[in-house]
Amino acid sequence: MQQETILVRRAIGNDAEIVASLLLRLLSELFDPDQYGYRADTLGPAARTLLKDGSSYWAFLAVTSGGAAVGVITLNECAAVYAFGKFGEIPELYVAPEYRSSGVGARLVRAAVEFGRERGWSLLEVGAPEVPRWQRTVDFYSRCGFSVTGPRMTLDLSTQIAADS
Repeated sequence: MQQETILVRRAIGNDAEIVASLLLRLLSELFDPDQYGYRADTLGPAARTLLKDGSSYWAFLAVTSGGAAVGVITLNECAAVYAFGKFGEIPELYVAPEYRSSGVGARLVRAAVEFGRERGWSLLEVGAPEVPRWQRTVDFYSRCGFSVTGPRMTLDLSTQIAADS
């Protein structure tokens, strides 16, 4: 990686394709994109919809002085009694491999923290990835001040749930 100035800025609707392309790279590292239907033509429309004004979803981009987007962090606004109201969640964070361990990820997290404070969030959450496979990711978030409180579980609502579960 060359010494470049990195600017972190909030993504706008016109950045949807950039956000989608970075998240496609993330998802391709984590999953088989064909199995889950992750393609530019499926992620682009989702990014455009979510980045529209009035949504509770935001993204911040890390961009080089040359204009290349090298990282993205996305945020959701959530609410819960345990959080005493509104809080933020980081559903996605990606930094291009050649920019990892250079401070780009930490700068994206700092932008998210600042944004959350401006919105009055009580806390910021991120799903704890599987250890030991993703220990480096857990260590990164720990260095950013996060503490492990447990993993997250999901339920695909497009599937049928057994009636007597």
